[in-house]
Amino acid sequence: MADAQAARTRHLPGDIAVWFFIFAELAVFAILFIGYGVARSMDPATFAAGKAALHPWTGLINTVGLITASYLVALSVHRLRDRKTGTAALLCAAIAASSIYTFGKLWEYADLYANGYNLGTDTFFMFYFFLTFFHFMHVVLGQIILVVLAVKVKKGDYNGDDMNGMESGASYWHMVDLVWLVLFPMLYVLA
Repeated sequence: MADAQAARTRHLPGDIAVWFFIFAELAVFAILFIGYGVARSMDPATFAAGKAALHPWTGLINTVGLITASYLVALSVHRLRDRKTGTAALLCAAIAASSIYTFGKLWEYADLYANGYNLGTDTFFMFYFFLTFFHFMHVVLGQIILVVLAVKVKKGDYNGDDMNGMESGASYWHMVDLVWLVLFPMLYVLA
């Protein structure tokens, strides 16, 4: 009976300090999203013209890469919790899937820059480059965290007994993915 009760008890995954960090980061992104929305409402023509210069297929491919990475991270957490093998391989696959985003975004930046777009072009591109680069840096940090988790799993430091580190890293990664799921339609899809 006690085991059944323990199994039903829910807990916040990871460390509480990571959740404070995640909520602080989400608050910063929320403020930036509000700023974008206000600026867009004041100059819809500039924002429509800027959106037309973007690469929606690259944005969609980036989205698929990040969602795939998040799925693989979630699977790796479950595998470690169940003490199954393959956790490190799933984390490495998540890093590879997220690299689709990294390389896609770098290509998009280079292409836009080559076509004369930068932070100083107009209000849309100021927001576009600032928001996406801020998110890009979060993705890179998330990839570093995934590398550290994979190394620790491979070394046996994480074996399913204490899930705090693994859940903390996975929670951060899912925050990064969640932010992109707002950014992508906001920048590439919505008129």
